[in-house]
Amino acid sequence: MPEEPSASSPPDVRRTAVMTVLTVLAGAVDAVSFLTMGKVFCALATGNVLFLSFALAGEGDVPVARPATAIGAFLVGAAVGAVLLTWLAARGRPWFAVGLAGEGLLLALAGGVAVGRHGTGAVAGADLAVVGTVALAMGLRASTALRVHVPGMPTLLSQTAIAQLVNDVLRHPRVALRGMTGGQRLARTRWTATVAGIFAGGALGTLLLVPLGTGRALLAIAAMVLLLAAANLTAGPTERQTPTPPVGP
Repeated sequence: MPEEPSASSPPDVRRTAVMTVLTVLAGAVDAVSFLTMGKVFCALATGNVLFLSFALAGEGDVPVARPATAIGAFLVGAAVGAVLLTWLAARGRPWFAVGLAGEGLLLALAGGVAVGRHGTGAVAGADLAVVGTVALAMGLRASTALRVHVPGMPTLLSQTAIAQLVNDVLRHPRVALRGMTGGQRLARTRWTATVAGIFAGGALGTLLLVPLGTGRALLAIAAMVLLLAAANLTAGPTERQTPTPPVGP
């Protein structure tokens, strides 16, 4: 199981808030990609693995190229992120802000390409350049979130958080948040924020598509990520000086 924080200190609360916003934005990215890029998830890699298996088996209305491009780009983004962030951390640089800035710039690039090629409409023909660039950004996000390691908040998926939250509630059915220790309260808050954040992000992405279209919706999400990167850089490091390695899923 992931470690649980021992106290609800201001840095812990701040990290939780930042990761909640990132979770919402990941949900928004997946809403935009699934609804307008031809049934592909750019953040939820598990969905693409399944889509690729359907396509290779010859079932469903999903060609091989889209999920394969998304998976490949996600892997490249995660690998580049792992190397780059490790290099920055070893030199005492603000790797968390840099990771977010890289993600935001890639999303902005994808949004610009989508606007230039498709205007305010959907990504016709499932533009693989747009799909790949967004998935590249999400792969970088995966490495950024893994390195900062806020337990229960991977920002890209909610399955584990749902299971952890359900198990915690079943173990302590009569314990309200006020009756918990600071660490228990923070852990339950993080699991809840992850589940609610993905849901809220899906709704946000869908609502952005109505007035903006695919490209501009991606640009709006990119702007939010870049603002978060700038705010984190200005306010001080969110990342731990010595990141705790992940324990368990």
